[in-house]
Amino acid sequence: MSITAWIVLNYSLPTEPSRHRVAVWRALKKIGAVNIQQSMWILPDHADNRVTLQKIAREIETNQGEALLMDSVFSDERHEERIISLFNQIRDDEYQELIRECEKYLLEIAKEVAHEKYTFAELEEEEAELEKLTAWHAKIAARDLFHASHAGEAENKCQEIAMVFEDYSQRVYAHEIVT
Repeated sequence: MSITAWIVLNYSLPTEPSRHRVAVWRALKKIGAVNIQQSMWILPDHADNRVTLQKIAREIETNQGEALLMDSVFSDERHEERIISLFNQIRDDEYQELIRECEKYLLEIAKEVAHEKYTFAELEEEEAELEKLTAWHAKIAARDLFHASHAGEAENKCQEIAMVFEDYSQRVYAHEIVT
């Protein structure tokens, strides 16, 4: 017995121009859809996913493609569990990449502190990077429909970089006030 209703999009597009295929792929990845077969993508059925997939299907058809949007349920729980596992694996890969980038950010801030590079320009640069990482985390978390195992680690790492940035910000402020 299926625990989730699903929406499946199956489509085909002409190979040229390739920008249409890339645009569809990017749109599907952005909303967290999972590719389960060639040009067959799946998402849990809820209003936002349905509206977005309908929009993508119209875009496919506008570009001389064919789209089939289907409601689905799994007749075997094992199959659904396999799909949920695939969702989680993809999200965990994204979280791990984010965590690696956060580690690089922490090293960068540590380098600036070690060199006592306390300038407003550097602070703005680090703030922009922090905002980028924070926004990236929010996008992954929004796609994390089944609570991937690295979600907590990524959340903790984002909190850590925010605290490290705040400390660096205070150091820059103190340096600017003194000089």
